[in-house]
Amino acid sequence: MKRQGGFTLIELVVVIVILGILAVTAAPRFLNLQDDARQASLQGLKGAIDGAAGIVYGKSAIEGEEAISSGVDVEGITTAFGYPTANDAGIGAAVVGLSDDWTVVASTADTSISYSFNGTAVGATECIVTYTQATGTTADTAAGAEVVLGNGCN
Repeated sequence: MKRQGGFTLIELVVVIVILGILAVTAAPRFLNLQDDARQASLQGLKGAIDGAAGIVYGKSAIEGEEAISSGVDVEGITTAFGYPTANDAGIGAAVVGLSDDWTVVASTADTSISYSFNGTAVGATECIVTYTQATGTTADTAAGAEVVLGNGCN
């Protein structure tokens, strides 16, 4: 009689157990991709805001208006000390698509504005980018953006 070749039940169970152990150790790394995507999105917005602010400052400097504290309009963008102001007419106009894709979640009397992609209130679990407008002509008072990572982003 011919003997048939194949795997025994014990061999199949051992292989399934080994694959299960590998899946359990690898799964947490793949499940964290959503948080990584959120952080990358926030870093991208920060880069876009910083880039737009730098371009507006360059245009303002060319026009000789970088030392004026407020009320200056550079190509449709309101500025303070050459940088966009922290409102829709300033940084909102400088970054194309900012108001379409991001939600303003906090604004402090035209000195800072915070954006979130899901539109929930600023809190411990929020992931936001905050833009602070310039308050003077020196480097330490220049405008800038900061990423704030809450517990929901880590």
